[in-house]
Amino acid sequence: MIQQQEITLPAFRRGYHLITRLIEENLPELPETGLLHILVKHTSAGITINENADPTVRTDFEGFMNKMIPENDPVYLHNDEGSDDMPAHLKSSVIGAEVTIPVTRHRLNLGTWQGIYFCEFRNYGGTRKLVLTVFS
Repeated sequence: MIQQQEITLPAFRRGYHLITRLIEENLPELPETGLLHILVKHTSAGITINENADPTVRTDFEGFMNKMIPENDPVYLHNDEGSDDMPAHLKSSVIGAEVTIPVTRHRLNLGTWQGIYFCEFRNYGGTRKLVLTVFS
C-alpha cells in the first residue's frame, strides 16, 4: 500500500532546520515495516539526515557550504533573482532534494543521533512544500 500527502512548511530563515518532529506529526499511522520517502518540491532547498544533538552542526553546515559555494561568484550567469539564487540551486543539488527512511515497528528507524534537516538556501525562501510518501 502507498499513502501520500503534501505538507507546507512554514517560512524558515536561511539555514539548516531540524524538522524530524514536524514530519512525524504529519505522517499517517506508519506500517509495521516500510519506507518513508520525502521530496522537497523546490530547486533552492534541500533535505538531509545528520546529527541532531549538537546545534553547532547546523552552523558548520552553513559555513562549509557558503565557503564551497559562495555568493557573487563571477562564474554565475543565473543571477536575476538575487545573489543567493544560483548558489541555492547548487547547494540543493549537492545536498539533495529527497531522503528515504526505513520504517520499523511503526516508527522511523533513525539512528540515535540522526535527525531530518530541512535546508533553506535562500535568504527569503518563503513557504516550502514536501511530499511524504509511505510505502508498506
